[in-house]
Amino acid sequence: MRILIIGGEGTIGRRVAAHFMQEHEVVVAGRSSEHYKVDIANSNSIINLLDRLGSFDAIICTAGEAKWAPFAELSEKDYYIGIQSKMMGQVNLVRIGRSYLQQGGSITLTTGILADDPVPQTASAAMVNGGIHSFVKAVSLEMIGGMRVNVVSSGVVQDAYAKYKDYFPGHPPISMDRMTLGYVRSVLGKGNGEIIRIYE
Repeated sequence: MRILIIGGEGTIGRRVAAHFMQEHEVVVAGRSSEHYKVDIANSNSIINLLDRLGSFDAIICTAGEAKWAPFAELSEKDYYIGIQSKMMGQVNLVRIGRSYLQQGGSITLTTGILADDPVPQTASAAMVNGGIHSFVKAVSLEMIGGMRVNVVSSGVVQDAYAKYKDYFPGHPPISMDRMTLGYVRSVLGKGNGEIIRIYE
């Protein structure tokens, strides 16, 4: 398979890319990528990347950001960070990316546990994660040509646990291997419209 991983140099993307590289052709892209730069918050950037690279059997997105801050301090502009990046960035990746998928191809998005189990200071992040969950369930009903779309929603992964553990008291860290299996299930399985939750 030929697989595009956007955000493939980040904490999660690195591990996912390393796994798929063992048996498949993997192309890694991202905002800081040396070879294939893309900003998912910019539709033209997505189009330019895919025009350059051509078709894929699977597209995985582990990119996207949202503002974390106390609700009383969040401005309207702060909310738009997550709306434009993590939410609409991934929506646009499906909207545009489906035209670059091979027959029966898949797109896998990424959210996180905040959609189901938010913690303080995550009003914006939880909102966009939940929005992506609803989007995936709805858009999967209209995918054609055997194409599929799913989302992997993980708890705090082991490689980021030290940074975020104070926000998630009592939450178990998710092993990187366990997290990676969610993407394997989405790409190599047959599910469509699935929210693949990995919280324990």
